Parts: sequence; C-alpha cells; structure tokens
Amino acid sequence: MNEQLPAAASNTFERIKRVNQAGAEFWSARELARVLEYREFRNLSAAIAKAREACTQSGHAVSDHFVLFNEMVGIGSGAQRELEDWALSRYACYLVIQNADPGKPLVALGQTYFAIQTRRQELADAEALQENQKRLLLRAEMKTRNKKLAGVAKQSGVVQPLDYAIFMDHGYRGLYGGLGMRDIHERKRLKRKEHILDHMGSLELAANLFRTTQAEDKLRRENVRSKEVANRIHSEVGRKVRRTIHELGGTMPENLPVAESIKKVENREKKRLKAEQKKSVDMVPEAESDTSSP
Repeated sequence: MNEQLPAAASNTFERIKRVNQAGAEFWSARELARVLEYREFRNLSAAIAKAREACTQSGHAVSDHFVLFNEMVGIGSGAQRELEDWALSRYACYLVIQNADPGKPLVALGQTYFAIQTRRQELADAEALQENQKRLLLRAEMKTRNKKLAGVAKQSGVVQPLDYAIFMDHGYRGLYGGLGMRDIHERKRLKRKEHILDHMGSLELAANLFRTTQAEDKLRRENVRSKEVANRIHSEVGRKVRRTIHELGGTMPENLPVAESIKKVENREKKRLKAEQKKSVDMVPEAESDTSSP
C-alpha cells in the first residue's frame, strides 16, 4: 500500500499542476479543493488562512507562495463569471493540506506527496545555493588573480592591450582544446557584452583559476621578459590543466553547461542575505520597558 502512495499521489496532484508564463509551477486552490473532495471552495478557506499564517511563522514571504488572482470560468450556456482563486506554490500546497480535513481520503495522500516533493525541492535549492556561493567566491578570486596575472604579464613584455588580449587567448586555447575567447563566447551563445567568466559554473571557474595562478607563478619564477615566451607558457599551462582534467576523467571545460549570469546570482544572494538579516532582527525580542519606580 505504502509503495503505491507516491505513484498514486503523483498522478493525482501532478495532473492539476500548472505552469505560469515565467515557467514557475503552481496549483489552483480551487482545483486542489476539488481533488480533495471539498464540495464548496469556501470550506477550504480556513485551511488556506492557517497555511498563510504558518508560512509567515516559518519565516517565508507569504507573497512568494500564495498569490491571489481572478479567473473566468464557464457556468453553462456559454456564460462565464469571474471567480477569486489562489495560485499556490508546492510549499503552499503542503501547508494547506497539512491544515485540511484529515477525514478526507485524499488529504493523507496529499500530505505524503507534498511532504516528499517539498523536501526534494529544499534539497535541490540547498544544492543550488551551495553552487552559487562557490561561483561567487571563485569569480571574485578570478578577478583578483587576473589582475595579478596582468601585472606579471606586463613585466614579461605583454604591454599593449592587443598584446594582452593575444596572451589571454593563448591561455584559453590551451585549456579549451584550441578554442579562443571568441570561440568560447560563441559556443556559450552569449550576448556581445556578456563576459565568458560570468557564465561559468564552479568547476569551469576552478579550472580557469588554476590556469591563471599557475601561469602567473611560472612567468614569475622563470623571469620571462618576452611576450612570445609569455604566450607560449600560458598556452602550455592551459594544455597541462586540460590534460589533468582528462586524466582524472573530468568533463572538458568547453562541454560544461552554461551557467546563469553571475550578476543575477549576486543580486539574488544580496536579497537573500538581506531577508535573513531582517528575519534575525524580527526574531530578537524587544527589550521590556522598565516600569519600576525610581
């Protein structure tokens, strides 16, 4: 019986799932009420109110999970009328069903389904958050290391901007199997002003960071004073990093997926931290005023 619950729940609740224009999934509260066998939508209203309150208490923004909207529905003979409804996130559905009538057969099924799916989403979100934080750290380190590499390259005879562009291209071609910066940009299908480093995942950034640090160190150690030699060294370092990835059985950098813009990730992370700070402040109890007599 228990082994059949997830499949049955999936068929029941996935069937009524909707997707908005932004590609986000949601459930109609009215459709959810029908699936749960509520005769009237108003009978689910109490559960929705309790779910909204629970959402607030858990520290989530209610507006992220419960969105009120109006929808035209047919009432027969081609006539329509406007009805109020709620667009519920997966987490909102979980909260609503937790507060629904436990005597209804499908409520227990829904509780199992949305509990499992919500947990899966939490794990996926945690993994994505970890990846984004890695990217932010690595991208910041790349900026620092690229500046140091540019300084050493200049001492090595790479003086003019065009010379530096050629020098960097040699490093990329070594690491990316002959693909230069323009080739990588085209392969990632980026817009003209988008930077390739801003669309690299943590693995690809780490490979480029290794290339950058090793090239800087080798140029410095060998006291290079020729741009031709500097180009050759940068290319060699790139090829050796690529060879290491191959020997370890890793994915070649040009075959790694294109990542979301680091600027979007940075903005989202700032908002997340701001929300966490606000939540922490809200949780601090106000100091009780001293009403004792002097």
